[in-house]
Amino acid sequence: MSSTDQNTRNPSRVGPPWSADLGGVVAAVVCALVTWGSARLAGVEPAVERGGEVQEIGGAAVALVAGASALVGLTALRLLERSTSRALRLWTGLAAVVTLVSLLGPLSATTTAATGTLLSLHAVVAAVVIASAHASRRRRSID
Repeated sequence: MSSTDQNTRNPSRVGPPWSADLGGVVAAVVCALVTWGSARLAGVEPAVERGGEVQEIGGAAVALVAGASALVGLTALRLLERSTSRALRLWTGLAAVVTLVSLLGPLSATTTAATGTLLSLHAVVAAVVIASAHASRRRRSID
């Protein structure tokens, strides 16, 4: 049975299967960890200053924040898909705004290299999530 047949039988279902979005979450986590690991291999120690204390950004934090933000973003897209036919376009605009706002956090990094690394992490996660959302929805419209 094709996915088109399944969608016909259950008209309340919108968007691609959850597995497509979960794949985007996994891809965002992997790409974030590769970016973080590359920076660490280059000698950069990502850290931010919060309230006078220096907080190092470790791999677990990178994976957790990348995964959680990707999951929240893609879930928001699914909710929008239930209420409007222009969900992807609207969501992409919202994702761009959220990404720009998120770039304020890395500005409190302890070094210029750490700032660049953290800005890159935010940009990489956003790019992967947005690209995976568009790819999975485009694939569905072709089927």
